[in-house]
Amino acid sequence: QVQLVESGGGLVQAGGSHRLSCAASGLTFSTYAMGWFRQAPGKEREFVAATNRNGGYTYYADSVKGRFTISRDNAKNTLYLQMNSLKPEDTAVYYCAADGSRYSGSTNSREYDYWGQGTRVTVSS
Repeated sequence: QVQLVESGGGLVQAGGSHRLSCAASGLTFSTYAMGWFRQAPGKEREFVAATNRNGGYTYYADSVKGRFTISRDNAKNTLYLQMNSLKPEDTAVYYCAADGSRYSGSTNSREYDYWGQGTRVTVSS
């Protein structure tokens, strides 16, 4: 079956950097657009970043643009999120998601087919 497994969460100081990974199995990874979403305590899940099937096109939420970078390695079936200049408001559970229908992915969480279990990132001030 399809599995998306995030890793790399933890406690980070404000201003620091951190990288999340999402290992995919049970699907042909290169045929899925991929996205990162996050959910902070007491808030709804929100879009963070997405990339198309070959990683050549990426887009970001305004709140993370210029600080976060999404990338993928199709040979390793892995998605990444490099997070720089972290802020306390980046504290959340981060989820990766796979979209098999759209070449470029979506900012709408309802359009993704598969989800990981999430990894928690806490940014201390």
